[in-house]
Amino acid sequence: MWWATPHPEAGHRYASARLQGREGDLPVADPPVDALKYLLARISAAEERSSRPRGSVGLIAVSKTRTVAEILSLAGRGQRRFGENYLQEALPKIGAFQGQLLEWHFIGRVQTNKSGLIARHFSFVHTVDREKVAAALDAHRPAGLPPLDVCIQVNIGNEPSKSGVALTDLPALAEAVARYPRLRLRGLMALPAPGRDFDGQRAGFRPLAVALNDLRGRGHALDTLSIGTSEDFEAAIFEGATLMRVGTALFGPRGVRAR
Repeated sequence: MWWATPHPEAGHRYASARLQGREGDLPVADPPVDALKYLLARISAAEERSSRPRGSVGLIAVSKTRTVAEILSLAGRGQRRFGENYLQEALPKIGAFQGQLLEWHFIGRVQTNKSGLIARHFSFVHTVDREKVAAALDAHRPAGLPPLDVCIQVNIGNEPSKSGVALTDLPALAEAVARYPRLRLRGLMALPAPGRDFDGQRAGFRPLAVALNDLRGRGHALDTLSIGTSEDFEAAIFEGATLMRVGTALFGPRGVRAR
């Protein structure tokens, strides 16, 4: 595993946060820490109920709009994966944690004019939805870093309001992405329409799990199914999730993002 190099101009505003990273510096009563403990227990229980190996599901703490202090409270308790949607908001946070072993995941829409910074400062991108994005990330990935881990974002229900490749076009895009030497295709990501109940949530995730197995049958060595949020992560575990993106269940309701 490797960790992203911080943006050279990103960390100065939050330099003091780096000095508070020891576990003993954290307050005893810390809502995100309490929520993390509860969430990990629910994940473990869902793994057991679905006959999944314990520890087979990874947690990405979605930290968009969250402060360095909030991230620090979870990092101090062992949370290592953090997900960001907006590049300009993410760069100062990455800089604030320089030297700490955090793994930064980009989970927002990739604008090709910002692909250079994304390719340099993140370890994983979950939202490759067209070959143009893959080509831009590949072109900007520094030679001194390992290939950039990526997932293809799939629009399961062909919803106009969501990004992602259609299931029918997925095999061709996977073949294209797999050819780029500075990328490593790890799997698939999706945000299906909300299910009304547990069974409905499972049904929404199932086509992606089927698509992942289909791509494996075509020779792609894939190990990642990036599905599940605060509202439906237990159903996602039953359908094979290996990474979940959870924000509200950890941090509480989001505030308004500064623009």
